[in-house]
Amino acid sequence: MRVKASVIHECNLVIQEYIRNARGVELFACRWIPSSSSPKALVFLCHGYGMECSDSMKECGIRLASAGYAVFGLDYEGHGKSMGSRCYIKKFGNVVNDCYAYYTSICGKTVVPACKSFKTPRVSKISKCRYPRRVEEIIPKWKIVPTKDVINAAFKDLVKREEVRNNKLIYQDKPRLKTALEMLRTSMNLEDTLHEITMPFFVLHGEADTVTDPEISKALYEKASTRDKTLKLYPGMWHALTSGEPDSNVDLVFADIITWLDLRTADPASLTVTPIRVTTATTSIERVTVNGVSNSQRRPKRPYFNLLCGLNRGRLVPRSAM
Repeated sequence: MRVKASVIHECNLVIQEYIRNARGVELFACRWIPSSSSPKALVFLCHGYGMECSDSMKECGIRLASAGYAVFGLDYEGHGKSMGSRCYIKKFGNVVNDCYAYYTSICGKTVVPACKSFKTPRVSKISKCRYPRRVEEIIPKWKIVPTKDVINAAFKDLVKREEVRNNKLIYQDKPRLKTALEMLRTSMNLEDTLHEITMPFFVLHGEADTVTDPEISKALYEKASTRDKTLKLYPGMWHALTSGEPDSNVDLVFADIITWLDLRTADPASLTVTPIRVTTATTSIERVTVNGVSNSQRRPKRPYFNLLCGLNRGRLVPRSAM
């Protein structure tokens, strides 16, 4: 491990470093530590596909550290400042194993990360007929999977949208063939195993999100076996709840996150993960009114972007270097 930088940001200590994974690849890691007191708990960030931690999730780290939490982030192999072919995922299990190994090395026990997940629509055509498995093995790194300009659809605030577009650490090219298929297979596997989830969780989703369908979050909430689960839907909000909305909306989202964490860290027993043996449960689903928009007000259904196949016509994102 080599430390890249250590600085003080407001009341928080920010540390950036490189670690080496089991395959010998250097991965960039960062952490935000409250300097005024011992952390209430540890929060482990998992960024989304094509994203990174040091810049795009910086506000998340700063806000949670300011609320008393030690926050840790890791750029996946090929993402952000980490080494490896840009946004090439040979095996999705590698991403999971890297995160698990690093985060358990910090706390020494099972971790429950705060995820910005790789949500992808379930599209069977890509796996059944369009890209046979033998082609996947021949040209795994080819950038040939059409996709929409997700940045336009994910970030509502125009200034923040342009900041994201100008962030060279964020991958903005077509997905590589192997990467797209790994994401698709993982998504389908997760869909079939949602009932196995027993950890407490809080899912937040913008109801106006056209990148990932809110029905995905609803399915997780309904099928998961955990006793303590909460789903909060934000009418009028888009995909990037913590980084792409107007500041007033971002403040609301973070207030909800911190409140959820504070309630559970005040009672550590509430975070114990145990098999479900009873029929009673502590669950809740919340809907809020944002800028006068209530989720009871029906809006026209908008078509969802297909992140893998590009079946709907539209402008493709610019190509980037290998």
